[in-house]
Amino acid sequence: MEAIIISGMPAVGKTTVSKVVSDVLGIPLVGGGDVLKEMAIEEGYSSGGGDWWDTAGGMRFLMERKRSSEFDREVDLRLLQKAKKGGVVITSYPLPWLSSNGVKVWLSGSAKSRAKRMAKRDGMTISACLKILSVRDSENYKLYRKIYGIEFGKDLKPFDLVVDTESIDESLVAKIVLHYVKNRTD
Repeated sequence: MEAIIISGMPAVGKTTVSKVVSDVLGIPLVGGGDVLKEMAIEEGYSSGGGDWWDTAGGMRFLMERKRSSEFDREVDLRLLQKAKKGGVVITSYPLPWLSSNGVKVWLSGSAKSRAKRMAKRDGMTISACLKILSVRDSENYKLYRKIYGIEFGKDLKPFDLVVDTESIDESLVAKIVLHYVKNRTD
């Protein structure tokens, strides 16, 4: 089975949709954060727990990452290898532009719908989430433009499927992705 690579702007539902797709297909789910934790362990960090990034060690590792784009390049290289092997669901911002392998899915949604999703998930106000997303959207665009020349969130040519998440929940988005994957003929 080909890899399924799911991308989209922050808080569009990538992780939730990817978990459902992974569970239904019975294949592993991996994301950039998982690979960063692998790299942290290789560097001697103890990266246990979902909230490890909020610990002193996690913060120190993230500060190291900010000093060089080589961390991001290494994460993407490892994800490319996983995509080439197949049989995995991958969540990644830049991978669809970098990989010639896998089914590539873009989840789209307005800043307002993403802020609503984030507010519900994180227990924050929608206005606070809109501010955070504005910064994250801008920073992601600049980062991937700088590292790879990608027009993140603007150039959708690499994608096999684009799903507008604006007015549908993650379970229906996952059903659409699964339907596409199961009925895909190359």
